[in-house]
Amino acid sequence: MVSVDRQYTGHVTPGGNAQQLDVPGARIVKMSVGPMDNNTYLIQSTDTGATVLIDAANDAESIIELTALETPGQVEQIVTTHRHPDHWQALTEVAKTLDVPTAAHTLDADHIPVRPDRRIEDGDTIAIGDLTLHVIHLRGHTPGSIALALTDTEGHTHLFTGDSLFPGGVGKTHSPADFDTLLSDVTTKLFDAYPDDTVVHPGHGDDTTLGADRADLPEWRARGW
Repeated sequence: MVSVDRQYTGHVTPGGNAQQLDVPGARIVKMSVGPMDNNTYLIQSTDTGATVLIDAANDAESIIELTALETPGQVEQIVTTHRHPDHWQALTEVAKTLDVPTAAHTLDADHIPVRPDRRIEDGDTIAIGDLTLHVIHLRGHTPGSIALALTDTEGHTHLFTGDSLFPGGVGKTHSPADFDTLLSDVTTKLFDAYPDDTVVHPGHGDDTTLGADRADLPEWRARGW
């Protein structure tokens, strides 16, 4: 049975409790699913109840139960951060059960089993009631990987980075050229664009902040991963 802790640490484990983070104007629910410890997120406008689900990654039954418990009938869209199967294995069942449209970047859209109702690109926005998610294209992990930026009503930003940025480094790449591209995009579009208190909510594992990792960017480039 799914349950949600109201004291948020950002550390969740498969089969464990989800956690809720309340921020001005929104609440964020984080749950880990599947053998690869994938994070799935619900972002809800506290004023309107409108909700978006990020990455129906695995364990469709638990994701559906979580939405029924926390946001019954309020999920309006599912966004997939990139094409890798561990981030969409529950998408077919969850999208069908919730009967809501899906979205993914146009370069990864044809590699996801549920063809997106909306193909999104860098600079697009996704409305969640009175809130807005900004789409940030981060090339390198996959051609169409994205991050989603939520700025709360007091001006603090939360980045949902999929597999492009984690505590301690960028996501896995398959060539030096892809690594250079990903690190350059992460540097210019995230670290150069947002302040140190920006919270990073990755596709696996614990949260971090841009400030915690900013000084290590030269080391990341030097080590090549």
